[in-house]
Amino acid sequence: MIAFAAAMWGLIAFFVKGLTTAGFSAMEIVAIRVVTAAVILILVGLANYRNHLRIKVKDLYLFIGTGIFSIVFFNWSYFTAINLMNIPIAVALLYTSPAFVAILSFFFLKEKINRKKLMAIILTVIGCTLAAGITGQGGTSFSVISLLIGLGAGFGYALYSIFGKVALRSYHPFTVTLYTFIVASGALLPTTGIVSKAAVIFTGDIWLYALGLGIFPTVLAYFAYSWGLERTESSTAAVVATLEPVVATILGMMVYGDRLGGMQLLGSALIIISVVSINISIPIRKQKKPFTV
Repeated sequence: MIAFAAAMWGLIAFFVKGLTTAGFSAMEIVAIRVVTAAVILILVGLANYRNHLRIKVKDLYLFIGTGIFSIVFFNWSYFTAINLMNIPIAVALLYTSPAFVAILSFFFLKEKINRKKLMAIILTVIGCTLAAGITGQGGTSFSVISLLIGLGAGFGYALYSIFGKVALRSYHPFTVTLYTFIVASGALLPTTGIVSKAAVIFTGDIWLYALGLGIFPTVLAYFAYSWGLERTESSTAAVVATLEPVVATILGMMVYGDRLGGMQLLGSALIIISVVSINISIPIRKQKKPFTV
């Protein structure tokens, strides 16, 4: 389910490109994404999940964590980093998230960092760096602020796994997904000005892109991720989720004719290897007991 969520996230560029062509800014697209998702989830909840619509006021901070500190903050940091630097560097910094998840999970969720998990995280960071097309050549440098904002995207991305894991101890995956996007919508609606463009969204094919963005890489993806997160460690889930750039790369090749270099293929292979290795348990052969009468 986590891998399925990553695959859905990998399709996001298709919908974003359509909305960008229609004239929407990056943060307006984020607002469209979370508001559309919130509306869909409310309707689904009223139809099928009425028993999972209530939360305790004292737990609201968890959904502020997943909705604002994660969804809103990481999107702002990510798009700002893209403007300050470039897409490959921003992508690489975003996918430092498994390292952040491992560290935060160690301190707050008491999850252990074993050698296999540590190696998977290292391979993931290296793989994402190579997949993003960064080879260390060219001499391009960036300000400390821009690098910190880029790392902020990875940190914000990681917070969903932390706050979400705690929320899932008390709530159904649907409840966590629903209130994440309700809170995120409450933060973005008054700050992005997307309400003034509401009429534009329902013209031509724009509403199809908006609806698709709300369903596939958002509702389905976050529900699947929350469902999987409930059943595995946060640090493991974060590594599996890095399949997203691999899927995005395949989408770029098949739909938009993008070409990959050898380093990018190597990076994608390292990501897949890290995801597979962290999910395979090698059985230990037990010593046979001596025969006794």
